[in-house]
Amino acid sequence: MPSQIASIKSVKAREILDSRGNPTVEVEVVLIDGTTGVASVPSGASTGKYEAVELRDGDKRRYRGLGVLKAIEHVNTEIASAIVGMSALEQAAIDQRLIELDGTANKARLGANALLATSLAVAKAGASFRGVPLYRYLGGSRAKQLPVPMLNILNGGKHASGSIDFQEFMIVPVGAADFHKAMQMSSEVYHSLRRVLEDKRLSTNVGDEGGFAPQLPANEDALRLILTAVDRAGYKAGQDLFIALDPAASTFYQDGEYVLSREGVTLSPTEMIDYYVKLISDYPIVSIEDGLVEDDWANWSLLTARLGKKTQVVGDDLYATNMKRLEKGIDQKASNSILIKVNQIGTISETLAVIERARQAGWTTIVSHRSGETEDTTIADLAVASNAEFIKSGAPCRSERLAKYNRLLRIEEELGKAAHYPGKRVLYNLERIE
Repeated sequence: MPSQIASIKSVKAREILDSRGNPTVEVEVVLIDGTTGVASVPSGASTGKYEAVELRDGDKRRYRGLGVLKAIEHVNTEIASAIVGMSALEQAAIDQRLIELDGTANKARLGANALLATSLAVAKAGASFRGVPLYRYLGGSRAKQLPVPMLNILNGGKHASGSIDFQEFMIVPVGAADFHKAMQMSSEVYHSLRRVLEDKRLSTNVGDEGGFAPQLPANEDALRLILTAVDRAGYKAGQDLFIALDPAASTFYQDGEYVLSREGVTLSPTEMIDYYVKLISDYPIVSIEDGLVEDDWANWSLLTARLGKKTQVVGDDLYATNMKRLEKGIDQKASNSILIKVNQIGTISETLAVIERARQAGWTTIVSHRSGETEDTTIADLAVASNAEFIKSGAPCRSERLAKYNRLLRIEEELGKAAHYPGKRVLYNLERIE
């Protein structure tokens, strides 16, 4: 009887705008008892070529070709016809139906944006029907760990035109006692960084993810600014907060070499690895994401062999939240951590499966936002549901970023004494952290 009451009555998609003012897909699923689930999907600027395909209209007369009316139409017709009448409580079956309906390896026919918005909306409807929060619905009684936030407080690369070569400079508050304290520390350092920039008469404009985007001559200048900000905020770098990098190396990879244009330096793959080795010896860096181009498996393995005991080596474009690519990475020891982006793969079930497989391999997982975001907070619940070690949702700035952090603050309060913030223990695969 409950499954009949939870059957899907209607599925409707609409076109809304993301944080960059570009169209994206929102889906509303209504059950026969009136229960509703609404979800919207993000969009990336620095995207890997192995990601599931985000369907765009291509009509230059409308939103510069970025409209999503085709994806909307697919939801309102084919997808709706396929899942209306199914139980919202059968998430895996619905996601499998969506995958089979699309029929392509990369979700190109119907669009990963159409499939994902539907998948997430179904999950939210199922949670509402059960009367439980989404993290509990997806993760069960084991869902109680708050992720350590990785906050992108200084932007470069594709997230901030004209800034430095590396895309993200993050702070990681592993020294906090709980998630509330982690956000307090991070906010204080963020505002301290603003004052440091103002003192040096550098720009305090922000990039897509809320981090400051000053024009600097070198990546190390960004690191020095952050260390100064941490110190002025009254904290100790390498104890209270560490640094994480996302160079997004594919964006400055040209003809087999890495071109750091701001620094006027061109490096071979082995020289690029040497560059990272020096950085982590000079600065309290505990994580490097997308340090190399996404197809260079041999050098990824070398990077992990050289840095993996001291630094979290994170694959994003390398894996694209794809199980087959993850298995290859595990086999080749290409990293010791994986970034998780739901829109890279297209359904919540596939996402959870990738997280579980990475954990079986002893890797850490980082649930991540995208540069083009909405107010949807699903990734916050997903991080808790899967007991993910980390979450990336940008700087403590801009409401579409803070919505995720604020959701986690509420979850921590809701969990009460059962809430667990792992702190430095989250870096269990590194030798240098006590």
